[in-house]
Formats: sequence, structure tokens, C-alpha cells
Amino acid sequence: MLSRITQRQLEYFVASGDAGSIIGASERIHVSSPSISAAITHIESELGVQLFVRHHAQGVSLTAIGREVLIEAKRILEQMAQLYTIAAESMNNVRGPLRVGCFDSLAPVLTPELVFGFGRAFPGVRITHTEGNHEQLLRELRAANIDIALTYDLAVSSDIDFQPLAQLPPYVMVGENHPFANMSAVTMQDLANYPMVLLDVPWSREYFMGLFMQAGVTPNIIMRSGSMEVVRAMVANGVGFCIANVRPKVNISQDGKRLHRLRLAGTHKPMQLGYATVASVQSSLVVNAFAQRCRMFVSDQYIPGMAAPSYFDPQAVRAI
Repeated sequence: MLSRITQRQLEYFVASGDAGSIIGASERIHVSSPSISAAITHIESELGVQLFVRHHAQGVSLTAIGREVLIEAKRILEQMAQLYTIAAESMNNVRGPLRVGCFDSLAPVLTPELVFGFGRAFPGVRITHTEGNHEQLLRELRAANIDIALTYDLAVSSDIDFQPLAQLPPYVMVGENHPFANMSAVTMQDLANYPMVLLDVPWSREYFMGLFMQAGVTPNIIMRSGSMEVVRAMVANGVGFCIANVRPKVNISQDGKRLHRLRLAGTHKPMQLGYATVASVQSSLVVNAFAQRCRMFVSDQYIPGMAAPSYFDPQAVRAI
């Protein structure tokens, strides 16, 4: 069960059961209600049972099986806490250099909690951090200049081992004065009639263009940039819309203008966020420990530094 239900999902379930509502759990553990709702939905789907009776504005009540699962979930979390205690006692064994590469647009949101949080947990580790586009990161991996790369599943070859962690669906971003600003969702056909600002980096560029090709329309690209922050600023200033996958928690450009996120209607291939290593190289204890942290801290329900992924899937957000 634990391979399909994460510790974080169990924590969200327990918090909801104790609080008696999703909103109460959200306030208690400082996680968005949609993320908690999506986690509970996932657990119910995996176990094939209903854990809560939904009372809409009045919160939730545990079902009979839900009460039993809550007891077991608390026991599992206690056991996992004991494992962390044991691991903490052997922390001094995890030491040495760790060279992490991170995709440019992911770095501002991922690295503070995921990378440097690892450094705080293991003070004997010396972290070196590198940023670049997907091609650059793979080149650095093959040249043994970095040990592990946080990136996407873009053009990964047989010599690279890629481990997916979470899906990042595409969404549309517009400025507050854009005609789409008050809409909840738009189609690819809608976008074809408006100017676009393209994040122009290798393989990401091909991914975005592929979305239009699949829909049988051609984008009206009037501006390009290799920097996501420049793209966001252009969008906020009304130059055009953009399509993105990374979802910073703050919807404001660096020059202080507001941005709006819209769901991209239809079925579209998400980017897979994960970590890459060289397949033929045996990972060190430090790299393995960092990879384990990535698996524990990143999931479809929670990505460090990002807004809740379930924002893009209305079916995952129940009125609870």
C-alpha cells in the first residue's frame, strides 16, 4: 500500500479526520483544501472504500471503515516517525559532495525546500547547485559535472535513468487586462486568435508547439524568451498569453503586475517532473539519500514551492 499511498497523503487524511473538515485540516497543516481533497480521493480510489461522508458546508464525517483506516494511518505515521529517528541517529554517515542540476524555471521554486532543505537535514553534505535547460543538464550529467538533475522527461535517452515524481499539466497564463482574464478555461482554438509569448528553450519549446500541432492550430508567436521570469513579465504587461507548466505560488510578475492562470481545456500530455542520473554510474550514498528525499517530498498532490496541482483537474476537487 505504501508504494501507492504516500506519507503526505496519509498526513492529509489524518488531519481531515481529526479536524472533521477539509477546511479545518487546511488551516491546521497549512496546505490548500484542493490538495487535501485530491489526496483523500486518491486514498479512497486505491483502497476501494469511502472514507468520509461529505456534508458540503458542514464538513465531513468518517465512515465506519474510515474510522478503522484512520487508526491504522496514525499507527503507520508513528512507525514512519520512528524510522526518521533511527535515520537521524545515522545522519553523520551521509556526508560528502552533492552536485545538483536543476531546470532553470524549476529552480526558484524547487531548490529552497528540496535541495537546500536536504543540506540543512544533512550538515555533512556539501552542495553545489547548477541551473540550465534540459539539454545543458543532460550534457553536464554525461560529463560527470553533476550527480543528479531535477528536470522533465524531455528527450531522455537510454543512457539516462529518469525517475518521474509528479505530473505538471500545461496551463494558460494571461495579464489582468487580457480578454481571457475572467475565464476559468480556454481551448487551444481560442488561443490561436491571440498573440503568444513563448518560453523558447530546447525541448520545452517543442513541447509547447506540439500542443498546438495536436489541436491542428498555429500559434501567433510575437515574442520569445529563454527566461520564464521575462515571459511572465511580458504576459503581465499585456504582450500576449503564454503556456507554462511550473506554477509558482505567487501570481505576480517581478515588476509587480498581476497574472491570471486558466485551465487549458481538453486532454493534453503533462510534463513529468523527476530526477535524472546517468544509468551506468552507481550512485553514492549522498545521491541516493537526496533521491529518496525527492521521492518523499514531491508528488502529484504536493510540489515544493508550487500551487496545488489539483487546480488543473476539477474532477479532483470535490466540494467537501
